[in-house]
Amino acid sequence: MTSSPTTVRARGLLPSLSPAEQRVARVVIDEAATASRLTISDLAERAASSETTVIRFCRAMGFGGYSELRLTLAAEAGRAIGGDDEPVGSDIHEGDELAQVVKKIAFADARAVEETALQIDIAVLEQVVDLVVAARRVDIYGVGASAFVAADFQHKLHRIGRVAFAWSDTHVALTSAALLDDRDVAFGISHTGTTTDTIEAFAEAGKHGARTVALTNFPKSPIARAADHVLTTAARETTFRSGAMASRLAQLTVIDCVFVGVAQRTYRETRAALDVTYDAVRGRRTGRRG
Repeated sequence: MTSSPTTVRARGLLPSLSPAEQRVARVVIDEAATASRLTISDLAERAASSETTVIRFCRAMGFGGYSELRLTLAAEAGRAIGGDDEPVGSDIHEGDELAQVVKKIAFADARAVEETALQIDIAVLEQVVDLVVAARRVDIYGVGASAFVAADFQHKLHRIGRVAFAWSDTHVALTSAALLDDRDVAFGISHTGTTTDTIEAFAEAGKHGARTVALTNFPKSPIARAADHVLTTAARETTFRSGAMASRLAQLTVIDCVFVGVAQRTYRETRAALDVTYDAVRGRRTGRRG
């Protein structure tokens, strides 16, 4: 059990659940307020499943039984209700007014950051910060939307004098990974945790002794199983935004936490590097600083 909301943990476990358990999870995720008022028989019927499956789902979530799940859902239900009595976090529908679309997007993005911060494992985060501080170099792998996050992380580390490379081309990533050793750290960034391009480079780095850190939304995904350390996000996606802004914002939240942790541990060197790099580009700006 963790302090993260039940729906967040259920989303993270989805790929590792059986099809019947996934149907139960979907009811809990999509109808959390309603689910908290259902009997175990009602939930099983709504999920086209069985009471035994509901119990298995509860145990997979870390609850002692269904009553504990109901009480937790009831306590959490009020947070996702908007002023129009529709859950703001619900999916975007074809007939939604643009104002409602804006409201739902803003809610999803804000909640992605809030829920991600809530469920970060601080002990793992500290270990990752220690690894990056001590690393000779950091290789960062990510493709698609995650490639932008990898590039942002590389830029942040490079700005404070850390040797880091972000790779989104599979062939280049694999050749770079093959040159790493136990002095290095490899980051694999994948929202689903199933992107083979990222996983292959990640595994190659680990094979040569690099310490591996996965950043994913799904803690039991293939990339998480291949990692020495796993940092997770808690992004909810809507129909038109798979792999889009909510997941990137959640990933960037975790990356910022790692970066600031590294900067804090190397405070003097970081401040010196930031001052020098600011001076180097100051002439490229118009007007005064700030």
